[in-house]
Amino acid sequence: MQILVTGAAGFIGHALSRVLLARGDIVIGVDNLNDYYQVSLKRDRVATLAEAGGNRFTFHQLDFSDMAALEAALEGTQIDRIVHLGAQAGVRYSLENPHAYVQSNLAGHVNLLELARHRQVEHMVYASSSSVYGGNAKLPFAVEDRVDHPVSLYAATKRADELMSETYAHLFRLPLTGLRFFTVYGPWGRPDMMLWNFTRRILAGEPIPVFNHGDMQRDFTHIDDIIAGVVACLDSPPADDGAEKAGGSVKPHALYNIGNNRSEPLMKVIGLLEEACGRKAEMQMLPMQPGDVHKTYADITAISRDLGYAPTTAIEEGVPSFVRWYREYHGV
Repeated sequence: MQILVTGAAGFIGHALSRVLLARGDIVIGVDNLNDYYQVSLKRDRVATLAEAGGNRFTFHQLDFSDMAALEAALEGTQIDRIVHLGAQAGVRYSLENPHAYVQSNLAGHVNLLELARHRQVEHMVYASSSSVYGGNAKLPFAVEDRVDHPVSLYAATKRADELMSETYAHLFRLPLTGLRFFTVYGPWGRPDMMLWNFTRRILAGEPIPVFNHGDMQRDFTHIDDIIAGVVACLDSPPADDGAEKAGGSVKPHALYNIGNNRSEPLMKVIGLLEEACGRKAEMQMLPMQPGDVHKTYADITAISRDLGYAPTTAIEEGVPSFVRWYREYHGV
C-alpha cells in the first residue's frame, strides 16, 4: 500500500513509518519540522526512515495546514490510505499559543479530510487524545463516555477533530478511525513529555517538577503497543453498513482508546526512573497545573473486541528500556 503519514518526523509517526516500511509498504511522510521541541531529534528520526525505506520512503517538509502546499507536494502521488498523526501537541503549551492549535489541529485536520475525500482514499486513521475525557470522574475512560467538558484548548481541538470526522463519514461515506492515545512513551520519544524531561533532569542532577504533590496517575503506554494498535486499525476500515461502531457512530467512523489499561501512580514511575538512572531524584513538589487532569485510565474493551488489541509492555520493562535508549542517544 501507499500510505501518507503526517507527523512522520514526530514520535508516533516515526515509529509507525518504520513498521510500515519494514512490512513493505510505501510511505509518503509529511512534517513541517517545527521548533516546538528540538528539530535535530526530528531530523534524526527522518534520517532513520530514509535509511530503512530507501526509495519506498518519500519526505515532504511542509505545513499541512497550507492546503495549496499540501496539494502541490502530493500532485500525481497515489495515496491508498492516510494516517494523520501530525498536530500541535501538548496541553500546557495550548495555554501559551492557542492559535498554533487552531491552525494545525483544526484547519490542518479539515485539509486532510478534504484530501481523503477528493482522493477517495480507502481509510483515514487520525490521532485524537485521551485529553478529550477532560475532568471525567468515572474510571476507566470508555469511548462511550460523554466528552463535552474539555479542560484545555488542546483537548477541545481534538474533540472537534472527532466531530468533523463524523460529519465527513456521514456526508461522504469516508471510512475514518479516530484513536485516543494515552500517555505514550518509549525510544525516540518527545522531550516535552514527563518521562524524557524527568530522565534528563535526574541524570543532570536537576530537580524534577512534581505536580499535584505527586498525586497523579497516568495510563502509560509503550510506543510498541501504540503502533500495534494503529496498524491493526489501519488494516481494518470501519464498514459502511449502518451498524453501530465503537464510539457510537452508525456511519463508517470508529473511535478507539489505545492505552495500557493500567493507571500507574506518578510516584511509582519516578521510583522506576530513579532505579534505571542509578540516582535519587530531587523533587520539587508543586500544585496541579491548569489544563491537567488528575488521573487517566483507558478502557480498551472496544479495540480488544474488534481488533484483538492487547498491550504487552508493563512500565517495569518499558521505563528502563527508555532510559537505556536515552543514555545511548545522548551518550550519557
